[in-house]
Amino acid sequence: MIVLKTGRELKIMREACRISAGALQTAGMAVEPGVTTAEINKLAEDYIRSQGGEPNFLNYEGYPATACISINNEVIHGIPSKQRKLKAGDIVSIDLGAKFEGYHGDNAATFACGDISDEAKRLMDTTKESLYEGIAAAVSGGRIGDIGNAVQRYVEARGYSVVRQFVGHGVGTHLHEAPEVPNFGTAGRGIRLLPGMTLAIEPMVNAGLPDVKVMPDGWTVKTKDGSLSAHFEHTVVITSDGPKIMTLL
Repeated sequence: MIVLKTGRELKIMREACRISAGALQTAGMAVEPGVTTAEINKLAEDYIRSQGGEPNFLNYEGYPATACISINNEVIHGIPSKQRKLKAGDIVSIDLGAKFEGYHGDNAATFACGDISDEAKRLMDTTKESLYEGIAAAVSGGRIGDIGNAVQRYVEARGYSVVRQFVGHGVGTHLHEAPEVPNFGTAGRGIRLLPGMTLAIEPMVNAGLPDVKVMPDGWTVKTKDGSLSAHFEHTVVITSDGPKIMTLL
């Protein structure tokens, strides 16, 4: 069931999204050579709690951390570790969210660790821009397929591929709600977009083929061909005046 949020609900949810955005910014600023992914995870958790929120990824379906931290050919759901140190040239995708008074925020971004290759920068730039293409298509009266089609066209025109096994989603009193928001599709198809819908739009883009595999830890998702991957995400509300990004500081 798709839940249209009231003005009161959106006010609370905006606070959850503000905390989520601040935590992501805090985590991203810590991305430097020699830093462990566990250290970044702790910074994110401490920030969320300092703002009166709760880390909504922590213990979600058994996930053991506040943030998913995925490096280079890892697409999503990388588990932070004290043993894993970042290296110059890495690209680091951080996905996290906060719960506040029963409502959730969710966001992600990919960060450069030191100097990165031109190839990696182009992939990151393309993925970030594809997110904004998707958001621009999220207009009241449109369809879910408009969002995915906008992302897919932008990405594939630049020689990259969108991951198909994992998609965006509704978000609200649950971290994952209906509807699913694929990063591919046909414009004019799918569920109608209505004011009050809150969506986590999150392109996951591979430099190579779209195929991915889940690692033995049951969480970490990597590209099958070993190519680089990037990930950007915002929580967005559909309004009669166009889409509004909630996970902005």
